Amino acid sequence: MFAIITIGESQLSNLVLANPQAENTFAQKIDNLKQSGQNWIEIDLSDRHLFAWEGKNQTFTAVISTGKETTPTHPGIYTIQRKYPQDRMRGTDYDIPDVPNVLYFDRGYALHGAYWHNNFGLPVTHGCINHPIHNAQWLFDWTKIGKPVVIHP
Repeated sequence: MFAIITIGESQLSNLVLANPQAENTFAQKIDNLKQSGQNWIEIDLSDRHLFAWEGKNQTFTAVISTGKETTPTHPGIYTIQRKYPQDRMRGTDYDIPDVPNVLYFDRGYALHGAYWHNNFGLPVTHGCINHPIHNAQWLFDWTKIGKPVVIHP
């Protein structure tokens, strides 16, 4: 079975994760970003950690919460598309006002602070990437629109 993901607008499109070349694409993208010297964000879904990089220098790490099995966080290569100090997030079974430090990277999926739970390190979200408020503030201040986000299994 193949899982198809959509990639950020200026990035690769329709990467097939079941394809061995896809794993190489993640590794190649990470290597390219490390050599570029630019700021970028890495999300490791296997151990639920976020890493902020300046080229090959890791400047920040945090434990995060990712999507539940029924609402997973999708691997892919994205860019930060929108940035809001606060936003309201709604879904069929949630309505959360004043979500802090929101960095959208794909449609309604974002990296953001979470004041309504303290389950960091566990898969509890609807696909977004949650982290504690103080970490979310640091990342929000550090990140610019257009910065790459690599989410890998």
